[in-house]
Amino acid sequence: MADLPEPFPQAAMPAFAHPSAAPYAIGAEERDAIAAAIDQDELVELALTLGNIPSPSRSEAAAASFVFDWMAHEGFRPRRVGATPDRPNIVGEYGGAGTGANLLFTAHLDTESPSGMPEQDAFRYRASTLADPEWTKCWLEDGQLRGYPISNDRGPMACFLIATKALRRAGIGLAGKTWLTACPGEIGPEPIEEFAGVGFLGKDIGAHYLFHHGGVAPDYAIAAEGTDFGLTWQGCGYALFRIRIYGRGLFTPVLDTPEAATEHPNPIYRLGPVIDAIHRWSRQWERDSVYERAGGLSQPKVQLASVRGGIPFDFGAGTEVCALYLDVTLGPQQKAADAYHGIVAAMRGVDLEGFDVEPVVVRHGFEAEAAQVAPLAGAVDAATRLARGAAVERAHPVYSSMWRDHNVFNMHRIPAITTGMPRWRPTPEDMASSALIYALTMLAVCGRGPVEQRGQGASTVYGDAPF
Repeated sequence: MADLPEPFPQAAMPAFAHPSAAPYAIGAEERDAIAAAIDQDELVELALTLGNIPSPSRSEAAAASFVFDWMAHEGFRPRRVGATPDRPNIVGEYGGAGTGANLLFTAHLDTESPSGMPEQDAFRYRASTLADPEWTKCWLEDGQLRGYPISNDRGPMACFLIATKALRRAGIGLAGKTWLTACPGEIGPEPIEEFAGVGFLGKDIGAHYLFHHGGVAPDYAIAAEGTDFGLTWQGCGYALFRIRIYGRGLFTPVLDTPEAATEHPNPIYRLGPVIDAIHRWSRQWERDSVYERAGGLSQPKVQLASVRGGIPFDFGAGTEVCALYLDVTLGPQQKAADAYHGIVAAMRGVDLEGFDVEPVVVRHGFEAEAAQVAPLAGAVDAATRLARGAAVERAHPVYSSMWRDHNVFNMHRIPAITTGMPRWRPTPEDMASSALIYALTMLAVCGRGPVEQRGQGASTVYGDAPF
């Protein structure tokens, strides 16, 4: 590690975080010992190794096994907790031998990528996009780490794994317990239409399942994701609305083609006015939905995700049904019903034979209460000052305008934030800095306790000396 900055320069402190709120005050010797225990090369190697294990949504098993084996080798007592055996959550732990707050770190195993179903991907991506190596490959180039798996989300995962190892290497135990978790399905998918069943579950088998069945009891939680070292404790949800447009299918040879497309019986021809109406509503929704509090600025957005109408191989008579799928971001205080009423009103202004609107996916956003999350935010602020010589800043609005798994914990009244390294093209130094912040945050939240000894416990059911 490079020379460390002075921890608390005289500067205006941000209103949303204050180091004095941290449960435990870290000393300079502790800071230096932890920093010295972080091996930057080891961190980069771990991130690259983990990032180069293909792990698209629905195929996280190999990456999960790697994390399990790494935790077992390092003595963090991992276990598998899964709704299905091939998509487990991995849960490790460190500390807990004293009295202190418990902290949970989570990051997701799945990586953004094409679906892997050629018949679907061909209608979403250009061939050149599908060929982009960064979907599945990670490497170091010109001093920057490349590859989507590093950015989202196995780089931050590697950072908190190495952070915990650094605490043990420095001889620093934790009074409270830190859980280290790696979850499937944060990105998705979602069961929709014929793509249904357990095989298409995403978030429900990840952090949601972990919270209810993972044997964890955190006082605070951190979704370790790229935020450019910023911090936010609010997050958005989303709803996917299916808007079906009805018309009439007519055998093409008997069709009397109207002069205006809007008079055509085939509902596909009505898409222009429908999209215009939905677009006008979307712009109003975005203006009305901006939500700013101390913990973040959320700016919900709207976008059409898909369109379906007719069957290509059965093309003789048009179609009676055409469907649009509208992706609507929901702010921390918004309900799906709020968007539903607006979409229905917009559709009623279009000349159609019939329509219906249905939310086929709904996930609401959440936020922590400022006073309850203050000790955690203060711990990150103290850690950031100790590691980087500057106060933590509120994260860019994009990071409080999306779903991240801190929503799961805020939903259940566990104060939670998202914070981490630079999202795009991090350097090895960035990752080492993030690992140090995570390690210092663990100490600042959980407090110092006795160092655990690996292999503790009886080796047989009779104990060490039963007779």
